Amino acid sequence: MRTVLIPTDFSTNARHAIDYALLLHKNEPTIFYFLHAYADKVYSTLKSDGNGNIVTQKKVIKQHTELKLNKLVTEIKSKTNNPKHTYEAVLAFESLVDVVNDFVKQIDVDLIIMGTQGQTSNKKITFGSNTVQVFKYVQCPVLAVPEDYIFEQPKKVLFPTDYMLPYKLRELKLLRDIAVAFKSEVHCLYISDFENLSQRQLKNQKYILDVLYDANLFFDRIPSKHRVEAILKHVTNKEIDILVMINSRHSFLEDMLYRSTVDELGLNIKTPFLVMQNLPR
Repeated sequence: MRTVLIPTDFSTNARHAIDYALLLHKNEPTIFYFLHAYADKVYSTLKSDGNGNIVTQKKVIKQHTELKLNKLVTEIKSKTNNPKHTYEAVLAFESLVDVVNDFVKQIDVDLIIMGTQGQTSNKKITFGSNTVQVFKYVQCPVLAVPEDYIFEQPKKVLFPTDYMLPYKLRELKLLRDIAVAFKSEVHCLYISDFENLSQRQLKNQKYILDVLYDANLFFDRIPSKHRVEAILKHVTNKEIDILVMINSRHSFLEDMLYRSTVDELGLNIKTPFLVMQNLPR
C-alpha cells in the first residue's frame, strides 16, 4: 500500500492537488494523510493583534482548523467512495516544513503531493515559499501540482539527468510504478554538447535501465548552453505530463533552488513537477 502525505492550507490550489492525488492513485491501494500545520497562523495572528494570548489563540485556531480538516476528509470520503483508499486527518502545531519532515520519518511516507502555492498565492511565481522549502529540506519525493492543471494520465514523463548521481532504488521504483501503471513514456534527457558518456555515467544509466526495466524508456540528448530553456522546450515539444528532477548536493535542481532561479523554470511550467530526493533519509 502506498503512503501519500498531502499538506493543505484549505486553499483552492491545495484542494486541486488533493483531487489530482486521488486521480493519480485511483486504482492503487493508498492511505492518504491530510496534514494541516497551524503554528504560523497562530504566530501571525498574535503579531497582527499585538495583545493576544498565545494559549487562547492556539486553542481557538486549533478548534477552527480541526473542524475544517475533519470536514474536508469527510467530504473526500463521501465524494470518492474508493474502497482502495484510506483517509486520515493530521493536525499539528508546528511549522509546515518541520511537521512534514517529522511525519515523513515517522510514517515512512512514499510521496508528498501538494499545490505549487497556498493561500498567499503570488501570480508572478509558480512555486510558493512553502513548496520550495519542502523541495529543499524534506527527504521524500514531492509532487507539486499547478492550480490550473487539468488532470491528464501521465503518458509522457520527462527526466532530465546528467547520469552523475547514484540514484536511490526506492525513488526510481516510484517513477517505475507511475510509468507502468499509466503505460508512460519516460524520456531521460541528457543536456550536453558531448555525446559520449563516462564510465560513471554509463553505470548510472544502466542502473536506470535495470530498475525501470518494464517501463517505456527513451534516452534523449540535446546540445544546449541554457539548460532551463532546453527543459522547457522539451516539455512543450514532447507534450510532457510530468517533469521529474533529482534534488541532491550540487545538482542542477539544488543550484536552481538556492539561487532562486527556480521561478525562471516555474514561470513557464504548467505541468506537475516531481522532485525526487537523493539526500540521506
